[in-house]
Amino acid sequence: MVSFEYCQSNADHTLFIKRYKGKITVLIVYVDDIMVTADDREEMVHLKEQLAQEFEIKDLGRLKYFLGIEVVRSDKGIFISQRKYILDLLEETRTLGCKSAESPIKENHKLQDRVGESMDIGRYQRLVGRLIYLSQTRLDITYAVGLVSQYMHDPCEPHLEAIFPILQYLESTPGKGLLFSKHGHLQIKAFTDADRGGSVDDRRSTSDYCTFIGGNLVTWRSKKQNVTPRFSAEAEFRAMAQGYDPE
Repeated sequence: MVSFEYCQSNADHTLFIKRYKGKITVLIVYVDDIMVTADDREEMVHLKEQLAQEFEIKDLGRLKYFLGIEVVRSDKGIFISQRKYILDLLEETRTLGCKSAESPIKENHKLQDRVGESMDIGRYQRLVGRLIYLSQTRLDITYAVGLVSQYMHDPCEPHLEAIFPILQYLESTPGKGLLFSKHGHLQIKAFTDADRGGSVDDRRSTSDYCTFIGGNLVTWRSKKQNVTPRFSAEAEFRAMAQGYDPE
């Protein structure tokens, strides 16, 4: 790709970008799957011809499904979701058709380390790992998933029980996802929040942030802070700093 005059992204080494005469072409690769998008039709055709000279490729047309993510186009924009991924997860965990939940986490939860009977660490890590991947399109479960992922090193029964409300919530909302549409601007807006001493184990706060570009949600995260704040204002400022400079 570099020999084709594409620049490799420092943030993601599988992402390659080419800008030419005010237009842009983007390619991302995962193992043997490649996705290309551009506002330069001629460059897209030329890129496919160059790739075909290097190895055998098959053009599958417009993107509909990629790494568990479904893509649907309409007059309103582009909608992405992981509906099939969710249904497969619910079937695997035998929670398909279970009682639904209005929230992915119980109110006033008090999870803490090494409380309750220990459980199969491999099973817990596989389940939480799948939920982490699902968070790519589901901002609404990010906080809950971030919470249960803190106990992957030594899970106990209460930690597994905290996963079931997430599955129950997903059962009632399998089709939720993200809509990317034109809003006539490219304004950047960021929102941040934090609790104070929310962790029972070390009294650390959890930072949350989400960023919009052109009215579309593009980044979000929920993560425990590295230090214990002395004041609620300190926790909020740390969340703000992390939201505007996540690295």
